[in-house]
Amino acid sequence: MATQAKRRRVAGPAGSGDDPAPVASFLSWCQRVGLELSPKVAVSRQGTVAGYGMVARESVQPGELLFAVPRAALLSQHTCSISGVLERERGALQSQSGWVPLLLALLHEMQAPASPWSPYFALWPELGRLEHPMFWPEEERRRLLQGTGVPEAVEKDLANIRSEYYSIVLPFMEAHPDLFSPRVRSLELYRQLVALVMAYSFQEPLEEEEDEKEPNSPLMVPAADILNHLANHNANLEYSPTCLRMVAIQPIPKGHEIFNTYGQMANWQLIHMYGFAEPYPNVNDTADIQMVTVREAALQGTKVEAERLLLYERWDFLCKLEMVGEEGAFVIGREEVLTEEELATTLKVLCMPAEEFREFKDQNGWEDDKSEDDSLTITDIPKLKASWRQLLRDSVLLTLQTYATDLKTEQDLLSNREVYAALSWREQQALQVRYGQKMILHRLLELTC
Repeated sequence: MATQAKRRRVAGPAGSGDDPAPVASFLSWCQRVGLELSPKVAVSRQGTVAGYGMVARESVQPGELLFAVPRAALLSQHTCSISGVLERERGALQSQSGWVPLLLALLHEMQAPASPWSPYFALWPELGRLEHPMFWPEEERRRLLQGTGVPEAVEKDLANIRSEYYSIVLPFMEAHPDLFSPRVRSLELYRQLVALVMAYSFQEPLEEEEDEKEPNSPLMVPAADILNHLANHNANLEYSPTCLRMVAIQPIPKGHEIFNTYGQMANWQLIHMYGFAEPYPNVNDTADIQMVTVREAALQGTKVEAERLLLYERWDFLCKLEMVGEEGAFVIGREEVLTEEELATTLKVLCMPAEEFREFKDQNGWEDDKSEDDSLTITDIPKLKASWRQLLRDSVLLTLQTYATDLKTEQDLLSNREVYAALSWREQQALQVRYGQKMILHRLLELTC
């Protein structure tokens, strides 16, 4: 299991200039709470890819400790000044996200004049300038991200946030007016803090013997959340019973930025959760083919009502096997099909002759021998049966129709530096998301010819 599960700080257009006061105050706070920063590192806006970051003052070797955060300095539902009431009333704070206790802790601490974490809050980004698509105007979000899956994910987020706020969070704050001033009783502020937790919080991984337990609650880790992200990162967060340690895992030359990472994420996930995308090619990029799109493609090949009814019977059987669902998607990576079993089984069932399907259904989806033809790695796609390739190709073509622009339009924008530089930050990030997905889908078209 990975040593960490990090939610990335928001990347946005790089800030300019350094106000030394917040950094000096934060460093003084670090000394008071026992947060040990190596003399080889500096917190700065200068020389970073986005906002505050951490830069090497001197060269750093792999294995060197960059900083250690004592557990008492972490900000969570268990360490905040209202931990007692959060614990007593935790039954009323259950939610789908599991984040409500931490969010209430943040709402309280950020308005408490004497909060121990005030110097830490001073290094947060301006909440009103977060770049998550949930803060974009709906028209812009749909125009720039149509077809990527992001607008639909954001709409679900906004509905869940609103429901959570009015059914759980606001009633709790109103029941404790001594702990929450009127100025923090705001849906907009709550939405901003959800985005902040999405991008900045950490979730301590469970031990192997704890895999059956509920995931750990998110927590804020001062200093660790200052680090920006790079897939080829040079530092890693390690957990111990007394502290969290950021350790170099690559040589870091003097003057270079120190980067953390949070795992393998496609560009649509990055922009949805963190407000940025990696420049093409993101090696972890994926493209989704909605499961219902494959059904639609298969329906295109039916000519009479009996064929349509049989196709729906096949689809219902796939649902029973839990291979497909109305809201599910087949996930295609740059080098592999991440939902290989689901897609292979779906193509098999939808394409097999009617008599073979009856036998397959009678056996409840079990087969005596698994055919090697069922393999669905990217390189094996050209070897698939012709009917499978055709259905997959038709599904890809339908998926490409959901975008507002074609691949050539994206390529023209990316290949012209002046034109690309003239795009807004949001336009650039959305372009990277769309282009990465379309390149995967167009490769599938080539493989299914």
